[in-house]
This record gives sequence, structure tokens and C-alpha cells, in this order.
Amino acid sequence: MDLGFIFSSAAGELFSPTTAAYALAALGLAVHFGYSGLLNFGQAGFMAVGAYGFAISTLTFGVPFFIGLLIAVVCSAIFALLLGIPTLRLRADYLAIVTIAAAEIVRYIVTTNQLTSVTGSANGLAAFEAGFYSMNPFPEGSYFGMNNRDFFIRVVGWGLVIICCTLVWLLMRSPWGRVLKGIREDENAVRSLGKNVYAYKMQALVIGGVLGALAGMVFTLPRGAVQPANYGTELTFFLYTCLLLGGLGTVLGPVVGAMIFWVVLSLTQGILYGLIESDAVTWLNTVQAGQLRYILVGVALMLLMIFRPQGVFGNKKELAFA
Repeated sequence: MDLGFIFSSAAGELFSPTTAAYALAALGLAVHFGYSGLLNFGQAGFMAVGAYGFAISTLTFGVPFFIGLLIAVVCSAIFALLLGIPTLRLRADYLAIVTIAAAEIVRYIVTTNQLTSVTGSANGLAAFEAGFYSMNPFPEGSYFGMNNRDFFIRVVGWGLVIICCTLVWLLMRSPWGRVLKGIREDENAVRSLGKNVYAYKMQALVIGGVLGALAGMVFTLPRGAVQPANYGTELTFFLYTCLLLGGLGTVLGPVVGAMIFWVVLSLTQGILYGLIESDAVTWLNTVQAGQLRYILVGVALMLLMIFRPQGVFGNKKELAFA
């Protein structure tokens, strides 16, 4: 078992495009749940809307990259409005039910055979990333052990994470953000001060959804394909794991949580596969090891909730509303 390779592979996940995508999507959940108290269980749906909005507009209509990006953002905002209009005046549990159902509806719609020419059905869509990589300013060569394409998507993904974190940080320090935190703590008290709680919730839902759409694009560009199987309900639960690991009402928490999540997944998988290949473990195969790593992450999350429920960067005051 090559421990050096295992640890270097795990360290590589710290700044992978997938980790950046998870960080963006978890940051959107922080806006929803951590700062606003909106229990959104459909963030995977926002990611799917962003990814498919970009892919379909690029392949079907041949739009440039930035127009496709704008279409993906607009589609996610419309999706948030469709979810929020009938539910945000109700209790939080209704929003949870609607969002988890809506995310599954999106996934089943794109797998419909009648829409194969547009969505690719269960096979998804591919070969829509050429416009993105045509903007690559890095010439052919090796950059920290990566080729220019891999390095470019990492620079873009993590640059987007930095920009979005800065914007969320500024928003939450503004009067708008303070109202949002007040709604999280006691929306009736905020309503008694004359604030339109419904409008603030809708704005938060749209902002978090847009972050999810951007995450969906970053998630799918390195693969050069978007497939509905990648946007199941479990994806939202993984994002909540990242959020809880880092801390609910924080900006950096979701980012660090995503890093921890993927490093732990990679490390446990590498160690388990190494033990199987060296015959140190004979009662386990690679398929079972792939599932066992999620069990180990779940156990780690349980221990975190017991000994540090506020997460890495959170504080206990942020748990008062939960």
C-alpha cells in the first residue's frame, strides 16, 4: 500500500474543481439555511438547472459562453421563484418538502425519453465545454503537475468561490443581511418592525439558488458532460454535510467543510482500496469499500455533532435557531 500516493491524492482534492463546486453549492445553502433559516433540500435541483441551462443553451442554440452562463443564472432564479411563491408564506417544513420534490422532478424531466434530443435523457449531454476552454489564457505545459486545461478550471472555479464568498460576506454585514439574520431568529419580531419578510426570504432563496447554479456549471465543466444521475437527492445531503462540517452561519465554513469532506472521502477510499489490494482485508471488495467510506464520513459527522455541533468555524450562538 503506497501511503505517499494515497495522501498526495487526498491532498489534491483540497483544490479540485469538484471541491470548488461543492463549496459554492454549500455556500448557497449557508445563505438559505445558515443565514435565513430556509430549509432547502433541493440544492441539487438548482445545480442541475444551472448545468442543463448552460449545456442546452450551448448545444441547442449555439450561444457564446457568457450568454450560456447568463441563461443558467436566469433559469435558476426562475426556479427559485417557482419554488418560493407558493411556499415561503408557510412553515419551513413545507419548503423542505417542496424543494426535495422539485429537485427530483427536475431530474426526472431531463431523463424523459421524449426530450432526448434536448436533454439527452439518461445519457445526459456532452461536448459543450469548448467555448469555455477556448478562453484559456494558459499555454500548453505543466502547472503544478497539471496540464493547462486542469489548471484553468481550477483557477476559474476557486476564483469564483473567492468572489462569491466576498459578496456573501459583504451582504451579510449589510443592513439587508442583518434583517435576514433577524428573520432566522424570529421572523415575527422582524415582521412587527414593518419588514417584508416574504420578500427577504425570496431574495435569499434566489441568491442561494444562483450560487447553486454556478456550482452546477463548475461541477460539470471538467467532465465535459452533464448526467442526471449526478444530481440525485444524496448530493444535497452531501452539501449539508459540508455545511455542518464548516459551520452554519459562516462564509468560510462551507468552503472548509467541502475541503474536509472530499479529503476524507479520498483518504478513506485510498486506504480501503490499498488494504484490499495488499490482501490485508479479505472480507471486503472495492464496491463495498466505496460504500463504506460514506459510512465512515457519516460516523465522523455524528462525532462532530456530539463534540462540536457548531462546526469548525461556527459558534454556539448560531445553533440557537436550529
